[in-house]
Amino acid sequence: MKIAIGCDHAAFLLKEKLKPYLISKGYEIKDFGCYSEERADYPDFAHSVSIGVESKEFDLGLLMCGSGNGINMAANKHKGIRSALCWKPEIAELARQHNDANILTLPARYMDEDEAKKCIDVFFNTPFEGGRHLDRVKKISEGY
Repeated sequence: MKIAIGCDHAAFLLKEKLKPYLISKGYEIKDFGCYSEERADYPDFAHSVSIGVESKEFDLGLLMCGSGNGINMAANKHKGIRSALCWKPEIAELARQHNDANILTLPARYMDEDEAKKCIDVFFNTPFEGGRHLDRVKKISEGY
């Protein structure tokens, strides 16, 4: 599975801890940045990851910022993206099962490495249920 990852400065350290974990699980990753703890603007990384997932170059995405909110909002501006802000494995599971989320967003300042790994494991290994959820997911992309 190919995973696009990105973060801002607030999540840089968590991202660096998670990269070897993802590789050890057999995922092929591309890191779209940021690459240090210097101030960085989260929309830049959200857009790069979202374009990669939207174009199907990557199977799923992983985004992180301090609260998770800003980078998640930026990702969800893309029509084919369903980015889910998750802080518990149960939320990550439902985001995949019911919403066919294709980007996992984590709040780096509000979770530790172990919690992040649990969310990643569940999100990347849970399939979309389809069925009654499919029509709802289609309505997300239709917009107004």
